[in-house]
Amino acid sequence: MEITGIHATPGYSGFFFDDQRAIKQGAEHDGFTYEGEPVTDGFDEIRQAGESIIVDIELADGTVVRGDCAAVQYSGAGGRDPLFKAEEYAPVIEGPVADALEGRDATDFLDNAESLEQLEVDGDRLHTAIRYGVSQALLAAAGSATGKTKTDVMADALGTEPATEPVPVFGQSGDDRYNNTEKMFVKGVPVLPHALINSVEKIGEDGEVLLEYVEWLVERSQELGPEGYDPRFHIDVYGMIGEIFGAPYDRDEVVDYFADLEAAAAPYPIQIEGPMDVGNRADQIDAMVELREGLKDADVDVDIVADEWCNTFEDVQAFVDSGAADLVQVKTPDLGGIHRSGQAVRYCEGTDTRAYLGGTCNETETSARACAHVALATNAAQVLAKPGMGFDEGYMIVENEMRRTIARREREQLATETDEVTADD
Repeated sequence: MEITGIHATPGYSGFFFDDQRAIKQGAEHDGFTYEGEPVTDGFDEIRQAGESIIVDIELADGTVVRGDCAAVQYSGAGGRDPLFKAEEYAPVIEGPVADALEGRDATDFLDNAESLEQLEVDGDRLHTAIRYGVSQALLAAAGSATGKTKTDVMADALGTEPATEPVPVFGQSGDDRYNNTEKMFVKGVPVLPHALINSVEKIGEDGEVLLEYVEWLVERSQELGPEGYDPRFHIDVYGMIGEIFGAPYDRDEVVDYFADLEAAAAPYPIQIEGPMDVGNRADQIDAMVELREGLKDADVDVDIVADEWCNTFEDVQAFVDSGAADLVQVKTPDLGGIHRSGQAVRYCEGTDTRAYLGGTCNETETSARACAHVALATNAAQVLAKPGMGFDEGYMIVENEMRRTIARREREQLATETDEVTADD
């Protein structure tokens, strides 16, 4: 089935672009926005509307399939590609990208996605958001052309056996870390709440605010969760533990704080994302290795999650090879082609590092559904509920896409088995 056309339409994403550096430097809230001037290149405001590009791929039989280009909330930070502006990049998709892909066989997903990954315009690789969105459409095209689920197309490309149960979904609360988390408890979300701890105010001068919040998590989970509920707490601190303990900090002091977090979370497991941000990948890996060794030596059972400076496939490899984290976030838009996210999850197989298929609240419903298929194809440790910060919508989109796909695969398997029995008779 031939690809006959590619079209790009600027659109919105599920949240906003935020200047992380400005926020971490103390920008104050002004209602939903922030006061002050942006400090990261490309930003006109500290918080500005998230953008996407809707990519339509036409096939020879008249079918039109879709993918969405999107970039992370904190674009331009931590080694990521610059701010993604849809009007600027849409012509690239309808020009060089379309020229490279039109006429190709839609069933050859991996070859098509790899050719996109290697494409250069004026000597530069395509923005990660372009590779991300167009590859989603290529995945959908392959599914349409072959009659397979996108899960099976991805599994065939990666050589995996898909999960037969939904991958645990990680809910994110945004700043409404109490109300949204209570919603998660009522729905029995397995991993939660993210909590967006990105300032000293939210963690406390000595970490006391976060400890109180974790204690509240335990209490309310037991009051509101369904019978037998056994959540895993996952808190993203955006490097703030490193901030409050100073740099260079005393490792024993930080380990003691992690022991306090473990005690506050008991009897539930807890994992901390981005405990510090030291400014570059090599030093970030060294700092996390040192912390992880300190936690092991002190018998403190708190997992640490790589986020800052772990963006590309090569970054994931470096963190995993160094043993710098118990869990790496595979930040789907930052890896470019969606197959690269699947390959990154697979890279964790056989190591003591688990793969969290993440991304950002600033994606779209289309990209979130595509990622649900990657999660199933690779049986990741957990997958992010996205897009948006309202929780319910993102959870519904990701969870239901996995359940729908598993049910379809079960029906198809049953039909195949029935046909085989009939043929034998």
